[in-house]
Amino acid sequence: MTNLKIAYNPIYAHPLPEDHRFPMLKYELIPAQLLHEGLITEDNLFSPGMLEEEVILLTHDKIYWEQLRDLTLPPREQRRTGFPLSAKLIEREIRIAKGTVDGCNYAKEFGVAFNVAGGTHHAGTNWGEGFCLLNDQAIAANYLLNNRLASSILMIDLDVHQGNGTAQIFENNPSVFTFSMHGANNFPFRKEISDLDLPLPDGTGDEEYLGLLKETLPRLIEQQQPDFIFYLSGVDVLASDKLGKMTLSKSACKERDRFVLEQCVNNKTPVQVSMGGGYSPNIKDIVETHCNTYRVANELYF
Repeated sequence: MTNLKIAYNPIYAHPLPEDHRFPMLKYELIPAQLLHEGLITEDNLFSPGMLEEEVILLTHDKIYWEQLRDLTLPPREQRRTGFPLSAKLIEREIRIAKGTVDGCNYAKEFGVAFNVAGGTHHAGTNWGEGFCLLNDQAIAANYLLNNRLASSILMIDLDVHQGNGTAQIFENNPSVFTFSMHGANNFPFRKEISDLDLPLPDGTGDEEYLGLLKETLPRLIEQQQPDFIFYLSGVDVLASDKLGKMTLSKSACKERDRFVLEQCVNNKTPVQVSMGGGYSPNIKDIVETHCNTYRVANELYF
């Protein structure tokens, strides 16, 4: 039995209208696959409770949060999130953020911890968009700083879309360094400015992608000396992804994850991992590539 701690609650797989393009099913399938393989047991999974409002308000604007909580977000702002607003959806978002916060405490204990959902990096201080309402990793970073559990944080965002919300939230916070490697011509079309943005051309493939990451990340960690790392491991960089515009193979994606986690191991820096996006038409591609991240972590840490 390993100490790989994974935040998961059945509420993560939120029911959506039939023709909705967001693959909610993956949130059930990822833990099911890991259990089926015997990589984890039920003991590895923890169900996050409800996050306290005061922790949410360390990151998000009070008026925006209250509009979410009270389901009074204006229709235009609701459409921007991509999800129909409901009490159940907001409960889901709160539990996901709590899973990432709790994951930080497990990561400090065991080196690494996961959230089956999260990576909601398009949510800014006072807005939600792109299937993101509360920014789980930003909330957790502010929780760590506020409780003096970390003083220098590195955000590694390798989702194919820029972490615009995360960049905006921390734009004036020297304690958090935001690094986003993403598609230059992809959503969001109005980018924010991260501490380090690496915008990639459409069609970027395995060699170019991995080469750039391997050149950049060790140097960045050496410069920043973070005492905590957040990793957003989106699988929308896959060639099969219908929104990604990249051409990465599953094996390159796995190598990417291995490289990132090896840097954390080598530097003895705790890391919390949220899964981020993935929109391949065949859900098996999404689940398999996400599960690789867990397999690699299990191998490296346990």
